[in-house]
Amino acid sequence: MYSGPESSRLYALRRFVDVYPAIAKPDGHVRFNSKLWTTTFVLILYFGMTNVMIWGLSGTALDVFSGFRAIMAGASGTIMHLGIGPIVTGSIIMQLFAGAKIIRLDLQDSDDKALYQGVQKLLVLIMIPVESIPQTYGFLDPSGDLIANYGLGWANAVIVAQLFAGSYLVFLLDELVSKWGIGSGISLFIAAGVAQSTFVGTLSPLSTNGGAYTIQNPPAGTLPMIFYLFRTATNSELVANNGFEMMLLTHVNPIIALVSSVIVFIVVAYAESSKLELPLTHGKVRGQRGQYPIRLVYASNIPVILMAALLANINMFTLLFWSHPTLSKFPILGSNGWWSQSHLIGVFEPGQSSPSDGLAWYTSMVSGVGSWLLPILDQTGDIYGHSIWQILLHVVVYVTIMTLGSMVFAKFWIETTNMGAKDVAKQIERTGMQIPGFRKNPKVLEKILDRYIPPVTSFSGAFVGFLAAGADLLGTVGNATGTGLLLAVGIILRTYEQIQKEQAMEMHPMLRQFFGAE
Repeated sequence: MYSGPESSRLYALRRFVDVYPAIAKPDGHVRFNSKLWTTTFVLILYFGMTNVMIWGLSGTALDVFSGFRAIMAGASGTIMHLGIGPIVTGSIIMQLFAGAKIIRLDLQDSDDKALYQGVQKLLVLIMIPVESIPQTYGFLDPSGDLIANYGLGWANAVIVAQLFAGSYLVFLLDELVSKWGIGSGISLFIAAGVAQSTFVGTLSPLSTNGGAYTIQNPPAGTLPMIFYLFRTATNSELVANNGFEMMLLTHVNPIIALVSSVIVFIVVAYAESSKLELPLTHGKVRGQRGQYPIRLVYASNIPVILMAALLANINMFTLLFWSHPTLSKFPILGSNGWWSQSHLIGVFEPGQSSPSDGLAWYTSMVSGVGSWLLPILDQTGDIYGHSIWQILLHVVVYVTIMTLGSMVFAKFWIETTNMGAKDVAKQIERTGMQIPGFRKNPKVLEKILDRYIPPVTSFSGAFVGFLAAGADLLGTVGNATGTGLLLAVGIILRTYEQIQKEQAMEMHPMLRQFFGAE
């Protein structure tokens, strides 16, 4: 039992936090070129790791995160199979605990904040086996040769060890980018994966089902598919083979998905550039003026990442309780357990990782018009036999959860990242700036910022959540998902601005004080 003087029992973990292996912070300013090369190196290493297959894995492995792969980063069947899942899950748990005051830490205090970040790292280390062990013993089956040579127990342990190593490397790479590179490693990995999927989905020349091109088997990429069909097929042939419908709606990368992707890009770019600017003047230098921008998307895209990761974990654990050999026997929750209620929680078809019914289905991602709009227009229901009202309820529930959940996570994120009114007031006060017509007092400045930052934070969280859900409804090329594309566009724009800021600080060192850089 902890009985120390500090306010939180988490200080009992301080000895573990102090010895936890981590990337060392730079002693001083890191030059822009060094940051750029570090970020590039990490990105190349990430793509390399996504091509390192898990040794000894059978060909019947099931990807639990298949529907969230663009958001979770990584690649199925590789050492990056878990992607950023453990990192984001650890962050979600800590933010929920901090927001609910379960852990009594003042994140404005440097010691408490350092402890918070350290415990979050420990939690990530715990979440890696928590996510890898159930998947290995339920869905990532070792090959027959590996079992024959080492036995089932050791074969599973080999798979878990590779997943652990890959996930821990991802965690270290994220820290490396955050401390020595540009931006965030997690954001970099998401943007890289989504960009790759979008590029392939738009321009892939490979046929949809393999083999030679035909009207029913055109190129998989949207643009090659359009060019091929219009160049080789007549209008009558397209009509006879439902070619126009395929191009517009039913192709693996239809035109509507490309249009949706373009719309998301334009809307996100506009939202990222929209901001409210508070006028500032220097208290001692007359004529020195500036502005403090409060963005429309103030909380960035992090709330959507956290919300999507939460839904991915819900999907994973409901799948485990439905089909895992051991967890399926769990009382109430398990499909084969005592007084099983799993049909209400989540139902999965054999060999599928996406729910087909139950609460998990209503909260699952709505992927493209084929899963909701076409069944409604045809008045036939979907492939799982859901009625029209159930499909509509699914859409409403998913959009509502994404919107409200992102709003909540936006508030938590602002409070834990020094972006609240109190922290911003201190940052402005340190630069010697003040709002014209008001006393130079951090309390006064904080009171003014309180009029803007909390409501903008709530709106930005709801906005990005609603936009991500809306993009999911329309679908995107490359199966990047609307959420993934929204994140990628926002990340790319923010990274570009971060590069501009780094270059400005390189040329004008005094700006580092304003931005709080080393």
